[in-house]
Amino acid sequence: MKTEAKILICYNSPVSIFSIYNGKPAEENSDSKDLSEHSFASNMLEIENQLKTFFTDVKSLPIDKNVNRTIEEITSYNPDAILNFVESVEGITYYEYCIAGLYELLGYQYTGNVPQTLGNCLDKKRAKEILYSNGINTPRAITLAPKEKFTKKDVNLTYPLILKLVDEDASIGISENSVVNSYGEFKKHFKFLTETYNKSLIVEEYIVGRELNCAVLGDKPLPISEIDFTGLPEGLPKIVTYDGKWIEGSTYYNFTKPVCPANIDSEIKKKVEDLAKKAYKALGCRDYARVDVRVSNDGTPYVIEINPNPDVSSDSGFARAAAASGKSYGELLFTITNFALQRKYNDTKNKAV
Repeated sequence: MKTEAKILICYNSPVSIFSIYNGKPAEENSDSKDLSEHSFASNMLEIENQLKTFFTDVKSLPIDKNVNRTIEEITSYNPDAILNFVESVEGITYYEYCIAGLYELLGYQYTGNVPQTLGNCLDKKRAKEILYSNGINTPRAITLAPKEKFTKKDVNLTYPLILKLVDEDASIGISENSVVNSYGEFKKHFKFLTETYNKSLIVEEYIVGRELNCAVLGDKPLPISEIDFTGLPEGLPKIVTYDGKWIEGSTYYNFTKPVCPANIDSEIKKKVEDLAKKAYKALGCRDYARVDVRVSNDGTPYVIEINPNPDVSSDSGFARAAAASGKSYGELLFTITNFALQRKYNDTKNKAV
């Protein structure tokens, strides 16, 4: 029997704002679109159909900069809950938290994380500061602005290092060139990234070891996943690149394979789950998030990123982890949506008292 409820699925209308997304020179690129956004948008019909098996009324709404239209669409439909899949607005990632704030101002319950959490996690420097202040392991790092003057002594970190855009997700700007082993390599890639994206970079000590991620659903960790780099040509760093996530047929795509559940011993499993739960709580996460972890060769886990409202398309790592826990894809979407519905029902009940 279906739940009597109106569910509005909000997602970002896909656009492209950078000439390059995979962090490599133009001659090494095959596509200038942001494939992370276009890929998710293509899954919307599947998501809508899955939810229609659980709820009586389901509708989708692409979000762009036309705020007046967005407000009119939301208020006219008057949903019981909003399934919030908006990760940027017309390609601008730091508007993500603003959309969650808009739902709150309009008085609607929505899925996933609150504006403060979305903003803090998007800013990798701020997220690290919060992790540090809570005693949570994360690699040492510095942040550099595009035109900032610095010397070799200013990069007071242990090589190898990895360079990332400080406020982008979906591995935008991450390539095999992102890991550098010397100051010369560092300067060359710093110049390329800042000239290409005109954004600050976070420069982080690269943890040699295994890459794991722990999806957290409703405060409970799902089975841990590991990235299997077997077959990746020697000399290429074992990292999750933009190509590895989005460019089918690329070397990284072919040799960056998630394995869930991960083949890890009970000690590492407990360490990673405990670390993920601490990070989830420290950043104020709600409903669902994914915590990415590198485990060094001595068995020490480090949080390298916290992803609130991660991709939950049917072929995503989060959906894979949910399946490993026994949840079908439809059940995962229902669970996430139901978090918001329960908040609405609780608000209604409290107002009636």
